Amino acid sequence: MLEELKKQVCEANLRLAASGLVIETWGNVSGVDRPGDAMVIKPSGVPYEGMTPEHMVAVSLATGAVLDGGLKPSSDMPTHLELYRAFGGVGGVVHTHSIFATAWAQARKAIPPLGTTHADYFCGPVPCTRPMTAEEILDHYEANTGKVIVERFSGGLQAAAYRGLEATLDPLVTPAVLVAGHGPFAWGRSPQQAVENAIVLEHLAHLAILTLGIEPYSRPISQELLQKHFLRKHGPGRYYGQD
Repeated sequence: MLEELKKQVCEANLRLAASGLVIETWGNVSGVDRPGDAMVIKPSGVPYEGMTPEHMVAVSLATGAVLDGGLKPSSDMPTHLELYRAFGGVGGVVHTHSIFATAWAQARKAIPPLGTTHADYFCGPVPCTRPMTAEEILDHYEANTGKVIVERFSGGLQAAAYRGLEATLDPLVTPAVLVAGHGPFAWGRSPQQAVENAIVLEHLAHLAILTLGIEPYSRPISQELLQKHFLRKHGPGRYYGQD
């Protein structure tokens, strides 16, 4: 299982690099094996070019101790661990500094659902965390980044309730967040789905900037249209696609 997960995580990291969302050695993708109490993540500071599954690092989901691999894990490892521990259905996590999503994070603004393209993946705004305190930054910064994300989801309310799903921020309904002043994190049921959500997030962030540039007073679409587009793709009675 661990070798297969290392392969999946490596492929997801390479797809992330090919998508153009990361430059140099920025960004990382991880995946989790919950029965095996293991998380696999990209190594710290290693170029994407020539990256292989053997470069991936496995750590304990419970403690963060290295289980397998000869390289240091990504410096964002503690953030990923906090997300997996809190979000039980998540199987893959991505962090980038992609241009448009990071611009929203630096502005400390949630991305509003201005159209149906947004609603196909998010049934409400893409939320932004609160700024971190000095104490949180100076002591266990990366772990506290994860805790601030978890706090945003446990304390925030979704834009509206919708049939068959909770009104609170569900990480599988809202598969991304903007960390104030920092950048985006996205996730999914697998490393591959997490990368897909990161790619979609960047597209939505770009669309929202363009829309507000044309009409600064643009309003979110109606709850009815938002829910219709989300549920036809993700709801219990979904009918989009071939599933």
